[in-house]
Amino acid sequence: MSHFPGHLIMGAAALAAALGVFAFTLNSLVRRRLRLSIFLLSAYLLLNLFLAIAHPVVSTAIELELRSIEELALAAAVINLVVLSLINPLRTDRVPDRFPTILQDFIVVGLLVLVATFVFNDRLLATSAVSAVVLGFALQDTLGNAFAGLAIQSEKPFHVGQWVRVGDFEGRVAAITWRATKLRTKTGNFVVLPNNIVSREAIINYSEPAAPTRIEVEVGASYLVPPAAVKTALDEAIANAPRALKVPAPDVILAGFDSSAITYRARFWIQDFEHDEHARDQVRTAIYYAFGRHGVEIPWPIQVEYKRAWPDAGPDAQRGERERLLTGVDLFAALTDEQRRDLAAATADKIFGHGDAIVRQGQDGHSMFVVCSGRAVVVLEPHGQEVTVIEPGGYFGEMSILTGEPRTSTVIARGETRVIEIDAEQFRRLGATHPQAIERIALAAATRRAELEQIRAASQQATAPVAPATLLVRMKKFLHLA
Repeated sequence: MSHFPGHLIMGAAALAAALGVFAFTLNSLVRRRLRLSIFLLSAYLLLNLFLAIAHPVVSTAIELELRSIEELALAAAVINLVVLSLINPLRTDRVPDRFPTILQDFIVVGLLVLVATFVFNDRLLATSAVSAVVLGFALQDTLGNAFAGLAIQSEKPFHVGQWVRVGDFEGRVAAITWRATKLRTKTGNFVVLPNNIVSREAIINYSEPAAPTRIEVEVGASYLVPPAAVKTALDEAIANAPRALKVPAPDVILAGFDSSAITYRARFWIQDFEHDEHARDQVRTAIYYAFGRHGVEIPWPIQVEYKRAWPDAGPDAQRGERERLLTGVDLFAALTDEQRRDLAAATADKIFGHGDAIVRQGQDGHSMFVVCSGRAVVVLEPHGQEVTVIEPGGYFGEMSILTGEPRTSTVIARGETRVIEIDAEQFRRLGATHPQAIERIALAAATRRAELEQIRAASQQATAPVAPATLLVRMKKFLHLA
Protein backbone atom coordinates (compact mmCIF):
# COMPACT_ATOMS: atom_id res chain seq x y z
CA MET A 1 0.00 0.00 0.00
CA SER A 2 2.95 2.28 0.52
CA HIS A 3 3.59 2.59 -3.26
CA PHE A 4 -0.06 2.97 -4.21
CA PRO A 5 -0.41 6.80 -4.29
CA GLY A 6 2.89 7.31 -6.12
CA HIS A 7 2.18 4.62 -8.73
CA LEU A 8 -1.32 5.98 -9.26
CA ILE A 9 -0.08 9.54 -9.78
CA MET A 10 2.67 8.40 -12.16
CA GLY A 11 0.24 6.31 -14.20
CA ALA A 12 -2.35 9.11 -14.30
CA ALA A 13 0.31 11.59 -15.46
CA ALA A 14 1.47 9.26 -18.22
CA LEU A 15 -2.13 8.63 -19.33
CA ALA A 16 -2.79 12.39 -19.39
CA ALA A 17 0.33 12.90 -21.52
CA ALA A 18 -0.75 10.18 -23.96
CA LEU A 19 -4.23 11.65 -24.27
CA GLY A 20 -2.74 15.11 -24.77
CA VAL A 21 -0.49 13.95 -27.61
CA PHE A 22 -3.41 12.01 -29.12
CA ALA A 23 -5.53 15.19 -29.16
CA PHE A 24 -2.69 17.41 -30.40
CA THR A 25 -1.25 15.32 -33.27
CA LEU A 26 -2.47 15.28 -36.86
CA ASN A 27 -0.35 12.22 -37.71
CA SER A 28 -2.64 9.24 -38.32
CA LEU A 29 0.18 6.78 -37.53
CA VAL A 30 0.85 8.40 -34.14
CA ARG A 31 -2.86 8.44 -33.26
CA ARG A 32 -3.22 4.79 -34.25
CA ARG A 33 -0.16 3.62 -32.29
CA LEU A 34 -1.00 5.74 -29.23
CA ARG A 35 -4.10 3.63 -28.65
CA LEU A 36 -1.75 0.90 -27.35
CA SER A 37 -0.19 3.27 -24.80
CA ILE A 38 -3.62 4.50 -23.68
CA PHE A 39 -4.84 0.91 -23.27
CA LEU A 40 -1.74 -0.18 -21.30
CA LEU A 41 -1.87 2.88 -19.02
CA SER A 42 -5.57 2.35 -18.37
CA ALA A 43 -4.84 -1.30 -17.52
CA TYR A 44 -1.99 -0.15 -15.27
CA LEU A 45 -4.29 2.15 -13.28
CA LEU A 46 -7.02 -0.47 -12.96
CA LEU A 47 -4.48 -3.06 -11.78
CA ASN A 48 -3.20 -0.60 -9.17
CA LEU A 49 -6.72 -0.03 -7.92
CA PHE A 50 -7.33 -3.78 -7.80
CA LEU A 51 -4.17 -4.41 -5.77
CA ALA A 52 -5.05 -1.62 -3.37
CA ILE A 53 -8.50 -3.03 -2.77
CA ALA A 54 -7.52 -6.74 -2.71
CA HIS A 55 -4.26 -6.25 -0.80
CA PRO A 56 -5.45 -7.94 2.44
CA VAL A 57 -6.53 -11.16 0.67
CA VAL A 58 -3.83 -11.45 -2.03
CA SER A 59 -0.68 -13.38 -1.19
CA THR A 60 2.69 -11.70 -1.34
CA ALA A 61 3.93 -13.90 -4.24
CA ILE A 62 0.90 -13.13 -6.39
CA GLU A 63 1.14 -9.44 -5.57
CA LEU A 64 4.81 -9.39 -6.64
CA GLU A 65 3.95 -11.03 -9.98
CA LEU A 66 1.11 -8.58 -10.58
CA ARG A 67 3.39 -5.67 -9.65
CA SER A 68 5.92 -6.88 -12.25
CA ILE A 69 3.22 -7.09 -14.90
CA GLU A 70 1.89 -3.61 -14.17
CA GLU A 71 5.39 -2.12 -14.15
CA LEU A 72 6.19 -3.79 -17.49
CA ALA A 73 2.90 -2.44 -18.90
CA LEU A 74 3.82 1.03 -17.69
CA ALA A 75 7.28 0.75 -19.25
CA ALA A 76 5.85 -0.42 -22.60
CA ALA A 77 3.28 2.39 -22.65
CA VAL A 78 5.82 5.10 -21.82
CA ILE A 79 8.43 3.80 -24.29
CA ASN A 80 5.82 3.66 -27.08
CA LEU A 81 4.65 7.19 -26.23
CA VAL A 82 8.18 8.64 -26.16
CA VAL A 83 9.35 6.95 -29.38
CA LEU A 84 6.25 8.03 -31.32
CA SER A 85 6.47 11.61 -30.03
CA LEU A 86 10.19 12.07 -30.69
CA ILE A 87 10.49 10.39 -34.11
CA ASN A 88 7.30 11.41 -35.93
CA PRO A 89 6.15 14.92 -36.94
CA LEU A 90 3.08 15.51 -34.79
CA ARG A 91 1.47 18.21 -36.95
CA THR A 92 2.05 16.53 -40.31
CA ASP A 93 0.45 13.30 -41.49
CA ARG A 94 3.52 11.49 -42.80
CA VAL A 95 6.10 8.89 -41.77
CA PRO A 96 9.77 10.00 -41.66
CA ASP A 97 11.84 8.51 -44.48
CA ARG A 98 14.63 7.51 -42.10
CA PHE A 99 12.27 5.91 -39.58
CA PRO A 100 9.65 3.73 -41.36
CA THR A 101 7.00 2.04 -39.25
CA ILE A 102 8.81 -1.29 -39.10
CA LEU A 103 11.96 0.44 -37.76
CA GLN A 104 9.92 2.29 -35.14
CA ASP A 105 8.44 -1.01 -34.01
CA PHE A 106 11.89 -2.50 -33.63
CA ILE A 107 13.03 0.49 -31.55
CA VAL A 108 10.07 0.11 -29.19
CA VAL A 109 10.55 -3.66 -28.86
CA GLY A 110 14.32 -3.29 -28.41
CA LEU A 111 13.99 -0.68 -25.65
CA LEU A 112 11.36 -2.79 -23.92
CA VAL A 113 13.65 -5.84 -23.99
CA LEU A 114 16.47 -3.75 -22.48
CA VAL A 115 14.21 -2.47 -19.71
CA ALA A 116 12.86 -5.97 -19.01
CA THR A 117 16.39 -7.37 -18.88
CA PHE A 118 18.21 -4.74 -16.82
CA VAL A 119 15.46 -3.13 -14.74
CA PHE A 120 13.48 -6.28 -13.93
CA ASN A 121 16.45 -8.65 -14.16
CA ASP A 122 15.85 -10.32 -10.84
CA ARG A 123 12.31 -11.35 -11.77
CA LEU A 124 12.27 -11.61 -15.58
CA LEU A 125 15.81 -12.40 -16.67
CA ALA A 126 15.57 -16.20 -16.40
CA THR A 127 12.13 -16.29 -17.92
CA SER A 128 13.24 -13.98 -20.77
CA ALA A 129 16.30 -16.13 -21.54
CA VAL A 130 14.30 -19.35 -21.69
CA SER A 131 11.56 -17.69 -23.72
CA ALA A 132 14.10 -16.26 -26.17
CA VAL A 133 15.62 -19.69 -26.83
CA VAL A 134 12.21 -21.26 -27.37
CA LEU A 135 10.94 -18.45 -29.57
CA GLY A 136 14.19 -18.36 -31.54
CA PHE A 137 13.79 -21.97 -32.67
CA ALA A 138 10.02 -21.81 -33.15
CA LEU A 139 9.94 -18.51 -35.05
CA GLN A 140 13.21 -18.58 -36.99
CA ASP A 141 11.48 -18.13 -40.39
CA THR A 142 9.22 -15.39 -39.06
CA LEU A 143 12.13 -13.61 -37.39
CA GLY A 144 14.22 -13.98 -40.56
CA ASN A 145 11.46 -12.31 -42.57
CA ALA A 146 11.11 -9.59 -39.94
CA PHE A 147 14.83 -8.75 -39.90
CA ALA A 148 14.95 -8.87 -43.70
CA GLY A 149 11.98 -6.49 -43.74
CA LEU A 150 13.87 -4.18 -41.38
CA ALA A 151 16.87 -4.24 -43.74
CA ILE A 152 14.64 -3.45 -46.72
CA GLN A 153 13.04 -0.53 -44.90
CA SER A 154 16.42 0.78 -43.77
CA GLU A 155 18.32 0.44 -47.07
CA LYS A 156 15.27 1.41 -49.18
CA PRO A 157 16.11 -0.39 -52.44
CA PHE A 158 12.54 0.45 -53.47
CA HIS A 159 9.45 2.28 -52.22
CA VAL A 160 5.74 1.61 -52.37
CA GLY A 161 4.47 2.60 -55.83
CA GLN A 162 7.70 1.84 -57.71
CA TRP A 163 8.12 -0.78 -60.43
CA VAL A 164 10.68 -3.44 -59.53
CA ARG A 165 11.87 -6.86 -60.59
CA VAL A 166 12.76 -9.34 -57.85
CA GLY A 167 14.15 -12.59 -59.25
CA ASP A 168 11.56 -13.86 -61.74
CA PHE A 169 8.79 -11.56 -60.50
CA GLU A 170 7.99 -8.09 -61.79
CA GLY A 171 5.39 -5.61 -60.58
CA ARG A 172 4.54 -2.39 -58.74
CA VAL A 173 5.31 -2.45 -55.00
CA ALA A 174 1.95 -2.42 -53.21
CA ALA A 175 3.05 -2.95 -49.59
CA ILE A 176 6.10 -3.74 -47.44
CA THR A 177 5.28 -5.46 -44.16
CA TRP A 178 7.26 -7.20 -41.44
CA ARG A 179 6.86 -10.55 -43.15
CA ALA A 180 6.61 -9.96 -46.89
CA THR A 181 6.71 -7.58 -49.83
CA LYS A 182 3.62 -7.48 -52.02
CA LEU A 183 3.88 -6.79 -55.78
CA ARG A 184 1.00 -6.04 -58.14
CA THR A 185 1.79 -7.49 -61.56
CA LYS A 186 0.74 -6.15 -64.95
CA THR A 187 -1.98 -8.79 -65.09
CA GLY A 188 -3.56 -7.30 -61.96
CA ASN A 189 -2.52 -10.12 -59.62
CA PHE A 190 -0.65 -9.89 -56.33
CA VAL A 191 2.65 -11.67 -55.76
CA VAL A 192 3.58 -11.96 -52.08
CA LEU A 193 7.32 -12.50 -51.58
CA PRO A 194 8.71 -13.33 -48.12
CA ASN A 195 11.25 -10.68 -47.12
CA ASN A 196 14.06 -13.19 -46.57
CA ILE A 197 13.67 -14.22 -50.24
CA VAL A 198 13.61 -10.58 -51.39
CA SER A 199 16.83 -9.89 -49.45
CA ARG A 200 18.63 -12.74 -51.26
CA GLU A 201 17.52 -11.89 -54.83
CA ALA A 202 18.89 -9.30 -57.23
CA ILE A 203 16.53 -6.31 -57.33
CA ILE A 204 16.00 -4.16 -60.43
CA ASN A 205 14.26 -0.86 -59.67
CA TYR A 206 12.76 0.60 -62.85
CA SER A 207 11.71 3.82 -61.08
CA GLU A 208 15.12 4.96 -59.80
CA PRO A 209 17.31 6.94 -59.99
CA ALA A 210 14.92 8.72 -62.38
CA ALA A 211 11.34 7.96 -63.36
CA PRO A 212 11.91 7.63 -67.17
CA THR A 213 12.97 4.13 -68.14
CA ARG A 214 14.74 3.15 -71.37
CA ILE A 215 13.40 0.17 -73.27
CA GLU A 216 14.33 -1.37 -76.61
CA VAL A 217 12.76 -2.79 -79.75
CA GLU A 218 14.77 -4.87 -82.23
CA VAL A 219 13.89 -5.23 -85.88
CA GLY A 220 15.61 -6.71 -88.92
CA ALA A 221 16.01 -4.88 -92.22
CA SER A 222 17.18 -5.94 -95.67
CA TYR A 223 20.88 -5.88 -96.53
CA LEU A 224 19.92 -3.96 -99.71
CA VAL A 225 18.91 -0.82 -97.79
CA PRO A 226 21.70 1.46 -96.45
CA PRO A 227 21.82 1.77 -92.64
CA ALA A 228 21.35 5.55 -92.83
CA ALA A 229 18.01 5.11 -94.60
CA VAL A 230 16.87 2.47 -92.10
CA LYS A 231 17.81 4.67 -89.15
CA THR A 232 15.88 7.57 -90.66
CA ALA A 233 12.78 5.39 -90.93
CA LEU A 234 13.21 4.15 -87.34
CA ASP A 235 13.62 7.70 -86.01
CA GLU A 236 10.40 8.64 -87.77
CA ALA A 237 8.63 5.62 -86.29
CA ILE A 238 9.71 6.44 -82.72
CA ALA A 239 8.56 10.04 -83.20
CA ASN A 240 5.10 8.70 -84.10
CA ALA A 241 4.79 6.64 -80.88
CA PRO A 242 2.98 8.76 -78.25
CA ARG A 243 4.47 6.92 -75.25
CA ALA A 244 8.08 7.39 -76.44
CA LEU A 245 9.51 10.49 -74.76
CA LYS A 246 11.25 13.19 -76.79
CA VAL A 247 13.56 13.92 -73.82
CA PRO A 248 15.77 12.00 -73.11
CA ALA A 249 16.26 11.62 -76.84
CA PRO A 250 15.80 8.18 -78.42
CA ASP A 251 18.49 6.62 -80.59
CA VAL A 252 18.98 3.76 -83.04
CA ILE A 253 22.02 1.50 -83.22
CA LEU A 254 23.03 -1.23 -85.66
CA ALA A 255 23.07 -4.29 -83.41
CA GLY A 256 24.43 -6.99 -85.72
CA PHE A 257 24.73 -8.59 -89.14
CA ASP A 258 22.53 -11.66 -88.84
CA SER A 259 21.84 -14.52 -91.24
CA SER A 260 18.89 -13.00 -93.06
CA ALA A 261 18.86 -9.36 -92.00
CA ILE A 262 20.75 -6.47 -90.46
CA THR A 263 19.41 -6.12 -86.92
CA TYR A 264 18.73 -2.64 -85.57
CA ARG A 265 17.91 -1.74 -81.99
CA ALA A 266 15.60 1.23 -81.38
CA ARG A 267 16.15 2.57 -77.86
CA PHE A 268 13.70 5.02 -76.35
CA TRP A 269 12.48 6.26 -72.97
CA ILE A 270 9.04 5.97 -71.37
CA GLN A 271 7.65 7.75 -68.33
CA ASP A 272 6.17 4.75 -66.51
CA PHE A 273 7.46 1.18 -66.81
CA GLU A 274 3.91 -0.08 -66.26
CA HIS A 275 3.18 0.80 -69.92
CA ASP A 276 6.31 -0.74 -71.48
CA GLU A 277 4.33 -3.33 -73.46
CA HIS A 278 2.00 -0.67 -74.87
CA ALA A 279 5.00 1.52 -75.75
CA ARG A 280 6.73 -1.34 -77.57
CA ASP A 281 3.47 -2.10 -79.41
CA GLN A 282 3.23 1.53 -80.57
CA VAL A 283 6.83 1.60 -81.77
CA ARG A 284 6.61 -1.76 -83.55
CA THR A 285 3.38 -0.71 -85.28
CA ALA A 286 4.92 2.60 -86.32
CA ILE A 287 8.03 0.76 -87.62
CA TYR A 288 5.87 -1.44 -89.85
CA TYR A 289 4.25 1.55 -91.53
CA ALA A 290 7.45 3.63 -91.65
CA PHE A 291 9.34 0.78 -93.33
CA GLY A 292 6.53 0.47 -95.86
CA ARG A 293 6.68 4.17 -96.69
CA HIS A 294 10.50 4.19 -97.00
CA GLY A 295 10.70 0.97 -98.98
CA VAL A 296 12.55 -0.96 -96.26
CA GLU A 297 11.85 -4.69 -96.27
CA ILE A 298 11.71 -6.81 -93.11
CA PRO A 299 13.20 -10.05 -94.48
CA TRP A 300 11.62 -13.43 -93.98
CA PRO A 301 13.83 -16.03 -92.25
CA ILE A 302 16.10 -17.57 -94.84
CA GLN A 303 15.18 -21.05 -93.60
CA VAL A 304 11.57 -20.52 -94.68
CA GLU A 305 10.60 -20.99 -98.31
CA TYR A 306 7.37 -19.21 -99.17
CA LYS A 307 5.31 -18.46 -102.21
CA ARG A 308 2.85 -15.64 -102.51
CA ALA A 309 -0.52 -17.16 -103.25
CA TRP A 310 -2.56 -13.98 -103.20
CA PRO A 311 -3.14 -11.83 -106.29
CA ASP A 312 -1.41 -8.51 -106.46
CA ALA A 313 -2.76 -5.56 -108.37
CA GLY A 314 -0.54 -4.72 -111.31
CA PRO A 315 0.95 -1.29 -112.01
CA ASP A 316 -1.76 -0.48 -114.53
CA ALA A 317 -4.55 -1.21 -112.04
CA GLN A 318 -2.87 0.88 -109.33
CA ARG A 319 -2.33 3.75 -111.76
CA GLY A 320 -5.96 3.54 -112.85
CA GLU A 321 -7.13 3.71 -109.25
CA ARG A 322 -5.01 6.80 -108.62
CA GLU A 323 -6.32 8.41 -111.78
CA ARG A 324 -9.93 7.83 -110.72
CA LEU A 325 -9.17 9.31 -107.30
CA LEU A 326 -7.55 12.42 -108.79
CA THR A 327 -10.63 12.93 -110.94
CA GLY A 328 -12.72 13.51 -107.82
CA VAL A 329 -10.32 16.07 -106.31
CA ASP A 330 -11.49 19.63 -106.99
CA LEU A 331 -7.90 20.86 -107.25
CA PHE A 332 -7.41 18.70 -110.38
CA ALA A 333 -10.94 18.91 -111.75
CA ALA A 334 -9.89 21.31 -114.53
CA LEU A 335 -7.10 19.02 -115.83
CA THR A 336 -7.58 16.99 -118.94
CA ASP A 337 -7.72 13.20 -118.83
CA GLU A 338 -4.21 13.04 -120.29
CA GLN A 339 -2.84 15.41 -117.65
CA ARG A 340 -4.41 13.42 -114.83
CA ARG A 341 -3.13 10.19 -116.40
CA ASP A 342 0.44 11.52 -116.51
CA LEU A 343 0.16 12.75 -112.93
CA ALA A 344 -1.18 9.41 -111.69
CA ALA A 345 1.63 7.54 -113.43
CA ALA A 346 4.28 9.61 -111.64
CA THR A 347 2.87 9.21 -108.10
CA ALA A 348 2.91 6.42 -105.52
CA ASP A 349 0.77 5.30 -102.58
CA LYS A 350 1.91 5.57 -98.95
CA ILE A 351 0.27 4.02 -95.89
CA PHE A 352 0.31 5.56 -92.40
CA GLY A 353 -0.76 3.88 -89.17
CA HIS A 354 -3.16 5.40 -86.66
CA GLY A 355 -1.51 8.36 -84.93
CA ASP A 356 1.37 8.68 -87.41
CA ALA A 357 2.29 12.22 -88.40
CA ILE A 358 2.02 12.51 -92.18
CA VAL A 359 3.50 16.03 -92.08
CA ARG A 360 4.61 18.18 -89.15
CA GLN A 361 4.10 21.88 -88.65
CA GLY A 362 7.22 23.96 -89.43
CA GLN A 363 8.94 21.31 -91.56
CA ASP A 364 10.01 22.09 -95.10
CA GLY A 365 7.53 20.74 -97.59
CA HIS A 366 7.91 19.98 -101.28
CA SER A 367 4.91 17.72 -101.79
CA MET A 368 1.16 17.51 -101.32
CA PHE A 369 -1.07 14.57 -100.40
CA VAL A 370 -4.44 13.20 -101.50
CA VAL A 371 -6.30 10.95 -99.04
CA CYS A 372 -7.26 7.63 -100.62
CA SER A 373 -8.68 5.84 -97.57
CA GLY A 374 -8.89 6.52 -93.86
CA ARG A 375 -8.93 10.07 -92.55
CA ALA A 376 -6.36 12.79 -91.80
CA VAL A 377 -6.69 15.28 -88.94
CA VAL A 378 -5.23 18.79 -89.30
CA VAL A 379 -3.77 19.94 -85.95
CA LEU A 380 -2.35 23.32 -84.92
CA GLU A 381 0.77 23.20 -82.74
CA PRO A 382 1.76 23.64 -79.98
CA HIS A 383 -1.65 23.20 -78.34
CA GLY A 384 -2.75 20.29 -80.50
CA GLN A 385 -6.03 21.95 -81.53
CA GLU A 386 -7.86 20.06 -84.26
CA VAL A 387 -8.75 22.34 -87.17
CA THR A 388 -10.48 19.95 -89.55
CA VAL A 389 -10.73 16.32 -90.62
CA ILE A 390 -9.90 15.43 -94.22
CA GLU A 391 -12.00 12.59 -95.62
CA PRO A 392 -11.11 10.28 -98.55
CA GLY A 393 -10.78 12.36 -101.74
CA GLY A 394 -9.57 15.39 -99.79
CA TYR A 395 -6.09 16.82 -100.02
CA PHE A 396 -3.60 18.87 -97.99
CA GLY A 397 -0.10 20.37 -98.33
CA GLU A 398 -0.85 22.13 -101.61
CA MET A 399 0.69 25.44 -100.50
CA SER A 400 4.04 23.80 -99.76
CA ILE A 401 4.20 22.14 -103.16
CA LEU A 402 3.21 25.33 -104.97
CA THR A 403 5.30 27.92 -103.08
CA GLY A 404 7.83 25.93 -101.02
CA GLU A 405 6.52 27.36 -97.74
CA PRO A 406 7.06 25.35 -94.52
CA ARG A 407 4.13 23.26 -93.32
CA THR A 408 1.62 25.47 -91.52
CA SER A 409 0.05 22.62 -89.52
CA THR A 410 0.55 19.02 -88.47
CA VAL A 411 -1.52 16.34 -90.17
CA ILE A 412 -2.04 13.05 -88.30
CA ALA A 413 -3.51 9.81 -89.61
CA ARG A 414 -6.72 8.69 -87.92
CA GLY A 415 -6.98 4.98 -88.44
CA GLU A 416 -4.90 3.30 -91.13
CA THR A 417 -4.66 5.96 -93.83
CA ARG A 418 -3.50 5.58 -97.43
CA VAL A 419 -2.43 8.71 -99.32
CA ILE A 420 -1.00 9.69 -102.70
CA GLU A 421 2.07 11.93 -102.49
CA ILE A 422 2.67 14.38 -105.34
CA ASP A 423 6.01 16.20 -105.32
CA ALA A 424 7.08 19.55 -106.75
CA GLU A 425 9.00 18.01 -109.64
CA GLN A 426 5.81 16.46 -111.00
CA PHE A 427 4.08 19.84 -110.82
CA ARG A 428 7.09 21.44 -112.49
CA ARG A 429 6.74 19.09 -115.48
CA LEU A 430 2.98 19.71 -115.55
CA GLY A 431 3.52 23.48 -115.57
CA ALA A 432 6.11 23.27 -118.34
CA THR A 433 3.74 21.43 -120.68
CA HIS A 434 0.39 22.85 -119.53
CA PRO A 435 0.81 26.40 -118.11
CA GLN A 436 -2.95 26.95 -118.05
CA ALA A 437 -3.33 23.99 -115.65
CA ILE A 438 -1.05 25.69 -113.09
CA GLU A 439 -3.17 28.85 -113.27
CA ARG A 440 -6.36 26.91 -112.57
CA ILE A 441 -4.68 25.08 -109.66
CA ALA A 442 -3.48 28.43 -108.26
CA LEU A 443 -7.05 29.74 -108.22
CA ALA A 444 -8.33 26.61 -106.47
CA ALA A 445 -5.48 26.65 -103.93
CA ALA A 446 -6.07 30.33 -103.09
CA THR A 447 -9.74 29.61 -102.47
CA ARG A 448 -8.81 26.65 -100.26
CA ARG A 449 -6.32 28.75 -98.28
CA ALA A 450 -8.89 31.46 -97.63
CA GLU A 451 -11.24 28.85 -96.20
CA LEU A 452 -8.52 27.43 -93.92
CA GLU A 453 -7.55 30.90 -92.68
CA GLN A 454 -11.13 31.45 -91.54
CA ILE A 455 -10.93 28.21 -89.54
CA ARG A 456 -7.59 29.14 -87.94
CA ALA A 457 -8.81 32.62 -86.96
CA ALA A 458 -10.55 31.23 -83.87
CA SER A 459 -7.28 29.93 -82.37
CA GLN A 460 -4.60 32.29 -83.68
CA GLN A 461 -4.28 35.56 -85.55
CA ALA A 462 -5.09 34.81 -89.16
CA THR A 463 -2.96 36.22 -91.93
CA ALA A 464 -4.59 37.90 -94.88
CA PRO A 465 -5.58 35.46 -97.64
CA VAL A 466 -3.21 35.41 -100.59
CA ALA A 467 -4.74 36.75 -103.78
CA PRO A 468 -4.75 34.31 -106.72
CA ALA A 469 -2.55 36.59 -108.82
CA THR A 470 0.06 36.98 -106.06
CA LEU A 471 -0.02 33.25 -105.35
CA LEU A 472 0.47 32.47 -109.03
CA VAL A 473 3.63 34.62 -109.17
CA ARG A 474 5.08 32.85 -106.12
CA MET A 475 4.16 29.45 -107.57
CA LYS A 476 5.88 30.12 -110.89
CA LYS A 477 8.98 31.40 -109.09
CA PHE A 478 9.20 28.31 -106.87
CA LEU A 479 8.57 25.93 -109.80
CA HIS A 480 11.06 27.81 -112.00
CA LEU A 481 8.35 28.58 -114.55
CA ALA A 482 8.66 32.39 -114.51
